[in-house]
Amino acid sequence: MGGLFLTLTAFAASISVSSAIPLAKRNAYTFVLENPYGDAIFELGNVSYLANTKHPKAVVAADCKPAASASSVPVTVVKTNESSVTQGVLEAAISSYLSGDDVFNNDFLDGLYVSSTVSSTLDLSAINYLVSLNTTHIFLDDSITADGTFSQISLGSAVEISAGPYLASIGDGSVSFATVYRLYPDTHRTFLFGAYDANDGENNHYPLGAFLPKFWDPLIPVPSRIYSWGDDRPLAGERVAIKDLYDLKGLQTSAGSQAWAYITPTANGTAPAVQQILDLGGVVVGKQKLAQFASGANPWEWQDEHYPFNPRGDGWLTCSASSSGGGCSVAAYDWLDYAIGSDTGSSMRRPAAIAGIYGQRPSQGLMSLERVVPLGGATDTAGVFSRDPYKWIKFAKSWYSPALRQDVSITGLSTLEVPDTEAFPKTILYPVDYLPLNNSAAEPILQDSIGAMSRLFNMTVREFNFTATVQNWTDPVASNLTTLSAATGVINTWTQWSVVANPLITAWKALFDGRFPPIDPARRPGWISFNGTLYNQDTYDAALATKNTGVEWYESELQYSTAESCSESIMLYDIGTGGLPSFREQELNDSPAASYLAVLPETAQITGANICPIFGCADFTIPIGQVPYYSNVTFHEEMVPVTINLVVKRGCDFVLYNMIERLADEGVLKSVKTGRTAF
Repeated sequence: MGGLFLTLTAFAASISVSSAIPLAKRNAYTFVLENPYGDAIFELGNVSYLANTKHPKAVVAADCKPAASASSVPVTVVKTNESSVTQGVLEAAISSYLSGDDVFNNDFLDGLYVSSTVSSTLDLSAINYLVSLNTTHIFLDDSITADGTFSQISLGSAVEISAGPYLASIGDGSVSFATVYRLYPDTHRTFLFGAYDANDGENNHYPLGAFLPKFWDPLIPVPSRIYSWGDDRPLAGERVAIKDLYDLKGLQTSAGSQAWAYITPTANGTAPAVQQILDLGGVVVGKQKLAQFASGANPWEWQDEHYPFNPRGDGWLTCSASSSGGGCSVAAYDWLDYAIGSDTGSSMRRPAAIAGIYGQRPSQGLMSLERVVPLGGATDTAGVFSRDPYKWIKFAKSWYSPALRQDVSITGLSTLEVPDTEAFPKTILYPVDYLPLNNSAAEPILQDSIGAMSRLFNMTVREFNFTATVQNWTDPVASNLTTLSAATGVINTWTQWSVVANPLITAWKALFDGRFPPIDPARRPGWISFNGTLYNQDTYDAALATKNTGVEWYESELQYSTAESCSESIMLYDIGTGGLPSFREQELNDSPAASYLAVLPETAQITGANICPIFGCADFTIPIGQVPYYSNVTFHEEMVPVTINLVVKRGCDFVLYNMIERLADEGVLKSVKTGRTAF
């Protein structure tokens, strides 16, 4: 198909405009710099953008030459199936773009490309409207004729691109249309760097190493949501950030360590877990900070990276570890939909609790961790953060594909079965060794949630002592929480040593005259004192067998399936601080009105966070409210989130999602806001 390129400035005088329509003021295109990959960073007013000019979305031959003043033009693509393109048609499209997208704005109306699936006419009302918008360049498919006489340039073919904003580059005999990204500052410093699709035909992503020198904030490239409006894939256009343990082709994987990044090449492939997101239509916008090598490091132990900031409360609360960047970013930014993290000991669930968002440790084995830097080969899991229960469920059910489940040779457990039914639990287990919540002001919020849950699902609440229950099992291995905890320690220690620590130490010694690599204090002592007689492949295999013994007993004696329920019970506990603030600054946590994380209850033998890493179960963190506290940082009353953890038998994840959806339908669970307060 052919087309037309129309320059309104050349024919505006020939258009009959009965009333003097004021020309809209528009911020001019201002080129800032070319990044190392040949793409343009530019400004429209005080908003910064990136345009993928090296690999544009479309290039079309045209009988044209660039004008010195207009070789790059912000352009809006409008698609229609109307036979008459009127002012009303254009106004409706532009209005929907302005209301439905945070990347598009009126500055992209400097140019307009109108594409129609039927033979159409651009009538005089539309042309008058474009004059009023001060639009200087119009592109039309050859299926569209225009009223009036115009100066025109013939395009070699129609431009096959989605609707939305682009940067058009008018060259000598061609016009290209480049995808644009709005550059958002990462004001809470949760990202290591932004990233965007290279569109190079080789499935690479490019890093964006740009930041705001005045504020030290990385810039994160976010594409227009309009691009995905015609895409029916379940995650089309959803913006996703990735914890920097996962490989994404073209990007460096650091695992939170500059030393690791130094000795490892840029990823030449993409982790299946991330590829699944891309295949479902999701858009990766960057790599995020984590505690080094997915450790449980406290904020004050971070050395390689500057610890991210939590937007909740006084802005000085912890983000927990190790998926800290992901948890706090989802609580901070409306422009970010999801963040992918991992959970070995608590690294999804605690950040979700601290940030007051949705996050989970799925059943052991639910997601492939190929091309992901490991902590524990048979204890690692992959999770996703979200602010909205419905979006969270939609993402998870699409993402956790049966084809991506781990093999039993990895988990050491039975084959994972994951029914998607309404075989809901009949019992709510309230473990008295982990509850009530620490803050007495938060416990009524929990009791209201329990009451609503029991009424809605006709469930019975049963108080019990988790520690005593397990210790009363007759199997000497399954009943010994110390033995089971030690087994997970062997799994984690041997995995990390064999895959990460030993290769890094060996490479660093060879490169730097026998020196030990610079490692954060959470990992350094264990690496220095590693004992190969305690941690090796044989002890790892034995630990897998021990873990399996514990899981089998757990699934027969505590959380088991019945004919009516995938998991007969749902167990509650709190992985957070029970409604008390926990701070990024160590000394602030010594106040009786605050709390450290990962505090072992006096009545328990293991933390609640360790239950599912040992027993393979599914453990979801759910925001249920917020309570006030007086901040010794702002000296003002602030709010801290209150969350609860829901635990079900391994494999019952989708049943639990269905339960959460019903709770959301009834208003028991709600979406949370970004910023200081979750509700």
